[in-house]
Amino acid sequence: MAESTQVTPVNINSLKEPTLKKISDLLDKTNNRGWRKLAEIVGTDKRFRLTSEDLDKCSLKVLDPEGSPSRSLLHVMGNRGVTVKDLLEFLQVMGQTEAFQLLRSSASLKILIQPVSQAVLAGQAVRLFCQAAGHPNVEYQWFRKDVEIPNGNTPELVINPVSVNDTGWYICRVNSGCFFEFSLWVQLEVYNFSAVCGRRFYTSETSLQIINQPQTQKLKVGDTLTLECTAIGIPLPRYQWIRNGLPVSNGCERHYKICNINRDNQGRYCCRVFNDKAEQWSMEADVFVDGVEPISPHSTVLPSQYQLNEHPMHSFYDETKYPRETGNPVEVGPLDLGFNQRHYATDKVALLIGNMSYLNHPKLKAPMMDVYELTNLLRQLDFKVVSLLDLTESEMRNAVYEFLLLLDKGVYGLLYYAGHGYENYGNSFMVPINAPNPYRSANCLCVQSILKLMQEKETGLNVFLLDMCRKRNMHDDTIPNMEALKVTANIVFGYATCQGAEAFEIQHFGLANGIFMKFLKERLLEDEKITVLLDRVAEDMGKCDLTKGKQALEIRSSLCEKRALTDPIHSSGCSAESLARNLQWAKAHELPESMWLEFDCGVQIQLGFAAEFSNVMIIYTRIVKKPKGITMCEAYVTDFPQDLDIDPKKANKGTPEETGSYLLSKDLPEQCLYTRLSALQKLKERLVFTACLRYRYQGLDESVEEAKEVDVGKPLIAKLDIHRTIRRNSCLVTCPMPHSPLHSPVHSPSHSPVRSMAYSPEFEHYHHHHNQHYQANSHLGVYNPNSSMMGAVGCTIPADSCKYNTYTRMSDWNQRPHFCSGSVREINIPVENDINDLQSDFNTCLQFTEH
Repeated sequence: MAESTQVTPVNINSLKEPTLKKISDLLDKTNNRGWRKLAEIVGTDKRFRLTSEDLDKCSLKVLDPEGSPSRSLLHVMGNRGVTVKDLLEFLQVMGQTEAFQLLRSSASLKILIQPVSQAVLAGQAVRLFCQAAGHPNVEYQWFRKDVEIPNGNTPELVINPVSVNDTGWYICRVNSGCFFEFSLWVQLEVYNFSAVCGRRFYTSETSLQIINQPQTQKLKVGDTLTLECTAIGIPLPRYQWIRNGLPVSNGCERHYKICNINRDNQGRYCCRVFNDKAEQWSMEADVFVDGVEPISPHSTVLPSQYQLNEHPMHSFYDETKYPRETGNPVEVGPLDLGFNQRHYATDKVALLIGNMSYLNHPKLKAPMMDVYELTNLLRQLDFKVVSLLDLTESEMRNAVYEFLLLLDKGVYGLLYYAGHGYENYGNSFMVPINAPNPYRSANCLCVQSILKLMQEKETGLNVFLLDMCRKRNMHDDTIPNMEALKVTANIVFGYATCQGAEAFEIQHFGLANGIFMKFLKERLLEDEKITVLLDRVAEDMGKCDLTKGKQALEIRSSLCEKRALTDPIHSSGCSAESLARNLQWAKAHELPESMWLEFDCGVQIQLGFAAEFSNVMIIYTRIVKKPKGITMCEAYVTDFPQDLDIDPKKANKGTPEETGSYLLSKDLPEQCLYTRLSALQKLKERLVFTACLRYRYQGLDESVEEAKEVDVGKPLIAKLDIHRTIRRNSCLVTCPMPHSPLHSPVHSPSHSPVRSMAYSPEFEHYHHHHNQHYQANSHLGVYNPNSSMMGAVGCTIPADSCKYNTYTRMSDWNQRPHFCSGSVREINIPVENDINDLQSDFNTCLQFTEH
């Protein structure tokens, strides 16, 4: 059985009809080892239930002129959840060698490397490459649209020299025997700019070059403005036009056109060109209208280099199927960065958590965009990344547990968190989405507790990037009774804001970035010591007029070596620990394979899958074959497990944006219906849903419906079952809290071992000096329980707890709730008492959110 266990567990109904027909023919022709024997063996498996009625329907197929009892049985088996792997085992038990070999050959055909879209100059050589594996051999045929390319029967399609007439869409068909698969469609753009300014251009796998720059123009009111920026590169370049430092709407093509221009359209324009590997900026072009000088692009808004780069720079792919497309190779050596000696990691792993959809507290927007962009950047640095959105307390603790399994001696571990949070007694607490109102430390995760567990793994570098508020939680007076951390020189904390302050986010185009991530992503790929990199981010943030005096990056570090996120990986060999780490990480990134379903009417549909995060998946559905007699045909998916809590109104939409997915729209195939499945970590059983087909025959008014059950197993993070009860040895056991009435939601100060003190200015002055005392006697802000001042820190302090603020547009400033600072608040994450001084600064920056 060893051979069959390597086959991906897909439902047999996803097999192509020619394969199923050939297997059915072999079974129909074999009396003693035919479909009845197969039904008998399947019936002994308790997972699949075959009734006598099912068998009667199969046997009656012999009365049809072209009926096949075996084909009918395979259809029933597929509806019961039988996979290709299961069928291989059944055929092997039957001794059906020929059918077994036929099925194994079909299931083994896989495309390993997909071709890549590109833009090139005329006269160059273009190479489109597709590689597949299959048994016994693989044949290729390239197409331009639906026309076969002569001599295009090799894995690499070479067009030399390429001309403008070769512009178009290409695809490769891969055959293994009688089985076939199609590659992804790729776009080839060919430009004829060979004599531009006498400059010679070239392309390579990492190049991105602008070959046609936008030009300054003097126009009159009512004229048409046309700006052009053309680039060549592999992968295909993408574009974002900028006016006065701000992205313009509908400015995502190489041509930017405005009809009937007026004075509001004047200004300084430029274009950001980017792909998955590089980024370039065009020259600036001034647009004058009726002789009026353009407005300076930096007068009232952020500098353009801090405003932009808002588009995902790296598409999410299935790394178990295709080789990674990394960024520009990082050349490392003993002289890099001026380091005397280059340090190495045995591995690099990162856990990214973004909490937005809080049940009892204000919702946030920025964590989704921030986690997505950081995921793509860290992958370029060879980090193994698990990215998760919207986790409950138990899910967060179990996610940390799984993260710790990836750590080992010498591993670089990075934890990023964006969401609500607070800081008490030098300890930082991350707030889950189901935290009660008010919440306390017992409802949250202590960052320093996670650090202690990381230290036990003897990691080479521990990096914490915390994009959350650090204000005092007035409802939580519990003093964490933590064991002292080890004294290690490998810890770095990057706080998005200073102690006692808030962190902010800004929305644009329906998306949002946190201020911290807005600047961090510009620096993260730099080959610098991590503390030097964060220092530069802090300097950049300090130049931002929006948050000056409101938010500043704080860095705490015990790092004594010049370690960088760009350090190369030197594994210690294929030890059992490293193999276990890689397996654990791979589990959280396994996507279901694309499948083709063929209905009785002859319509064939494709179900494809893409990962937006480790717990968010997109299903796209499209019709790939339709008989001529069918005039109307639509396919959709439904009946998802209730664990996922999918809104039917946002399923089966014509664009990814309508489903709530703003980040993968350019990486998904067009002309599909899209459904976004979030919270995959809540999936308790296998993901089983229904693919439905509604169609109408020519000349008939009534529609016909068919349905097929689809079982794709547990995709992505669902395989790790982090929805379960908090596991033993999770981070909970390192957060012991003293058994005090202060821990209870309702308590009387008279019963507390430490009596509460009434608030007074004198006490605030005392508390300020006490804070200085315990910080001076702590390691990286971790409260030291042996401090001589411990007897007084249990007092109730009526200070604001924290909030990760969301101000998406100016109307939100006027509608936000106002609280009286002297009263006890019902909500434990209040807005700052007075932030009106921020309004004028944000006004200009947030105007483009209305687009």
